[in-house]
Amino acid sequence: MEIITLSTITCPECGFRKKEEMPINACQHFYTCDSCLYYMKPKNGDCCVFCSFGTVKCPPKQIEGCC
Repeated sequence: MEIITLSTITCPECGFRKKEEMPINACQHFYTCDSCLYYMKPKNGDCCVFCSFGTVKCPPKQIEGCC
């Protein structure tokens, strides 16, 4: 299975979108919007900001889903 490492993250506060490279072996728990400086945290039940606000789930979740 090919792991996707690029995800477009969307700020829930202002709607700003940015393509970001995700870490391969870790979840990213916090992210600051470049536009409005909103400090994002994962939604309840999600492991990271990419799972909550990104177009692609984080690599650890992608790997977990293939097993």
